[in-house]
Amino acid sequence: MSQNIQFHEIDHLLIGFFEGEFDMDAVLLLKDKFELIVLTEGMLIELDFSKVDYMDSCGLGVIVALYKRVMKEKVDLKLVLSERLMRMFKLSGLSDFMDIEIGRAN
Repeated sequence: MSQNIQFHEIDHLLIGFFEGEFDMDAVLLLKDKFELIVLTEGMLIELDFSKVDYMDSCGLGVIVALYKRVMKEKVDLKLVLSERLMRMFKLSGLSDFMDIEIGRAN
């Protein structure tokens, strides 16, 4: 299955929208996109994964790496997840310290 990755920037807000399945190969593309993000203090990044059908543990690792990077730069990161991904984040303990909400079901 293909992936859809889009970013939109408005002032100090960067919105990312992701759709599809993110297996190990697709996660490398996600990692490359995240590395291109220029962080500035006071910025807000909102990443919407509510339409992601599948993500493996490599995807969690890429999100954790971005989280660590944004924390160093004093940037706020918010994740919008599908219920399936939220279960993964809860099981891993990531939901305890990340700003996460469940996306609306369609």
